[in-house]
Amino acid sequence: MYSKIQELLGGKTENLLGFNSPKISKDMLHLPSPTYIDDVFMQSDRNNRVIGNLQWLLSTGRLAGTGYVSILPVDQGIEHSAGASFAKNPQYFDPENIVKLAIEGGCNGVASTFGVLGMVARKYAHKIPFIVKINHNELITYPNKFDQIMFGTVEQAYDMGAAAVGATIYFGSDESGRQIVEVSEAFQLAHELGMATILWCYMRNNSFKKDKDYHVSSDLTGQANHLGVTIQADIIKQKLPENNGGYIAMNKEGVSYGKYSDLMYSKLSSDHPIDLTRYQIANTYMGRIGLINSGGASGAHDLADAVETAVINKRAGGMGLISGRKAFQRPMADGVQLLNAIQDVYLCNDVTIA
Repeated sequence: MYSKIQELLGGKTENLLGFNSPKISKDMLHLPSPTYIDDVFMQSDRNNRVIGNLQWLLSTGRLAGTGYVSILPVDQGIEHSAGASFAKNPQYFDPENIVKLAIEGGCNGVASTFGVLGMVARKYAHKIPFIVKINHNELITYPNKFDQIMFGTVEQAYDMGAAAVGATIYFGSDESGRQIVEVSEAFQLAHELGMATILWCYMRNNSFKKDKDYHVSSDLTGQANHLGVTIQADIIKQKLPENNGGYIAMNKEGVSYGKYSDLMYSKLSSDHPIDLTRYQIANTYMGRIGLINSGGASGAHDLADAVETAVINKRAGGMGLISGRKAFQRPMADGVQLLNAIQDVYLCNDVTIA
C-alpha cells in the first residue's frame, strides 16, 4: 500500500512524506482516532442523537473505526448543471447510481441534494449515512449570480432519515451575512433534531483574485473555517490551500481589509502544503472539529492528484477527503478504484502525522 502511494506521488514523495518540521506541533492537535467522538464530542453540547449520527458516520465504510472519513459529494448538478456534470457518465443522472457508488466505493457517507437522496431514501437511508445539502448556488439565472439559497428545509432532511445536513457559505461575498444567519439557524435546528452538520466554508469575491487566487489562501480559508466552527459545524469542508498571504494582498495600495498578524506567516505557517493545511486545522479549534478537504475538479491525473490531496490532509492532521467529480465522472469501477485509493492513504500506518 505504501509503495503504491509513493509511486503515485512520484517526484513529490520526499517533500510530502518526508516533511517533519511543521510550524504548529502535532502535540497541539486533536487528531482523528478510533475514540475521537468520545474524546471530543462527549465534552460538547451536542445531544445524544447528534453524537450517535456522528458515530454512525465514523463507523461506516472502509474507514470505519479509524476516525477518518471518505465522503462522496454529488451536488454539482445544481450549480455546474446536470448536463455538464454527468455528460461524461450519464448513468449518474439516476440518483440510485450515486448512492451505489458511495456504498461500493466504501465511503462513510453520501452527500447530495434533497431530490437525489429523497428519491431513494426508503431503500438506502438506513444503509449509508445521508448528508442532505440544503442550499446551493444555481447558474440558470441570467445573468449568472453567485449566491447560496435554501432549496428545502431541515425538517425534510430529518423526515427522509438523514444523518446530517450540509450547507455552503460564500464567505467574503455580499450575501455572506444573510447566509451566515440562515445556515446558523438551520444548523441549530438540525442539532435539535439529532442530525450532524457539515459546512462548506468557501471564499467568494472577485476581489480575492490579485497576483494569485486568494480564494485558496491558507489565511483566508483558515478564517472562514473559524467562522464555520463558530456556528457549530461538526465537520468543516474546505478547499486545499494553494498559497498564503491573502490578508497581505488585500491590504495593499492603502486598502484596509480584515485583521492579521505577521506571526500568522512566520510562527504559524510556511509555504509547505502541509503547513498551509495545518493552519486551516488550527482554525477548527486545533482539530476538535474535523477538516475534510475537497478533491477538486476532474483532470488528467485524477488518481495521483487525489492521493496527493489525501496525503497532505492526513499528514496535516485532517479528518479525510470529500471527493466527487474525480469519482463519478468515470465508469463506476474506476470511480470505486479512485475512492479506495484515497481511503488507502488513511488506512496506511506508514503515512503518519507530520
